[in-house]
Amino acid sequence: MEKPKIRPVEAFPIEQNGQTLICLRDQTGIARDPIVVGMGAYFLITLFDGANTLADLHAAFTRRFGQFVSPEQLRALIDALDSAHFLDSPAYTARLREVREEFLRSPQRPAALAGLCYEKDPPKLHKEIESFFTAPGAPGRIPEPTADGAGLSGLISPHIDPRRGGPAYAHAYGELRARARPELVVILGTSHYGMGPQLFTATRKDYMTPLGAIETDRDLVGRLAARYTRGDLFAEELLHRNEHSIEFQALFLAWALGTEGYKIVPILVGSFHEMIVNGTTPVSDERVGGFIAALKDELKGESRRVLIVAGVDFAHVGRKFGDDFSADERVAQWVKSEDLALIENIERGDAKGFFATVAKERDKRKICGLSPMYTQLELLSGHRGRLLMHDIAMEPQTESAVSFASIAIE
Repeated sequence: MEKPKIRPVEAFPIEQNGQTLICLRDQTGIARDPIVVGMGAYFLITLFDGANTLADLHAAFTRRFGQFVSPEQLRALIDALDSAHFLDSPAYTARLREVREEFLRSPQRPAALAGLCYEKDPPKLHKEIESFFTAPGAPGRIPEPTADGAGLSGLISPHIDPRRGGPAYAHAYGELRARARPELVVILGTSHYGMGPQLFTATRKDYMTPLGAIETDRDLVGRLAARYTRGDLFAEELLHRNEHSIEFQALFLAWALGTEGYKIVPILVGSFHEMIVNGTTPVSDERVGGFIAALKDELKGESRRVLIVAGVDFAHVGRKFGDDFSADERVAQWVKSEDLALIENIERGDAKGFFATVAKERDKRKICGLSPMYTQLELLSGHRGRLLMHDIAMEPQTESAVSFASIAIE
């Protein structure tokens, strides 16, 4: 390992005994456990690009800190990261193969974040979700389930940690609970970890929740994959293993509807940022247009009541997300104003206007759910939306903020 290379992992500061340290975490779950390092080690890790040699790293450390890092210390850091599967190396490749084979053998997608982001024990989980309804900004009461009246065509719900976005989840799934039940739910989730050209990723696996398994419509997923000729919908199926954007929707669906009487179609949607850079509309890209056409054709013959859910967040601003400014109240007001202007396009059912609004500012606010929301709007073109709640989670420790919303689409 003469030119170590760090994998794409999350890095964020933590305070420990009055000292600022950096926590490295692999959100794909390939590396099981996070690693905490000091600022000197983190400086070196930022230079692990696969091009810098050990001699380059020694020299850079001396220039930066005026101190010498010994070969033994550098080797120990590299070995620790490699054994924990944070480096792009043969050890990581072997671990990835093991994880992929294990995941593909299973007929179910486990509830990866149960016990971490929400309660794992069903009675405690019910109490936790019920508490979201009485938090500030929440709807206040839990609607009784109904089988009558009009159903929703679409629902936009957050994918932020439920404990931070609880009231918004309560608005979204309280609204769903009060409507006629869907019989087929297409879930379009943000794919945070997909890096390749494949923009849409499906799975045939049922989604597990602490409240039971939600059945995936394997036949429909199979037909959709056969109909879609612009890529392999299962090429990156491993992305579903640890992705939270669909998991949180499955969790709240199980709470609102139970786990019987409907099936889901789980689809992760990758980044459309290249289309912002190129100045092209996503639907004109064959990968996007082809998928939307294939899913529309598949849904045309559906006799079941269909709901299309987008598991998304909106703006990601501040230092944690690469901005050169801190997210304060002034920034929060700017985010809210711009988000509400963007949501006006959703309320009109205007996919083209939605994308144009984001592209005009070159996605300055880093809309995390751009791709799933655009896809949903194209599938439900002309359907009008209604804003249920908009909120912003401030992160003082990282000087950052994340915005999100709940929107019902009639």
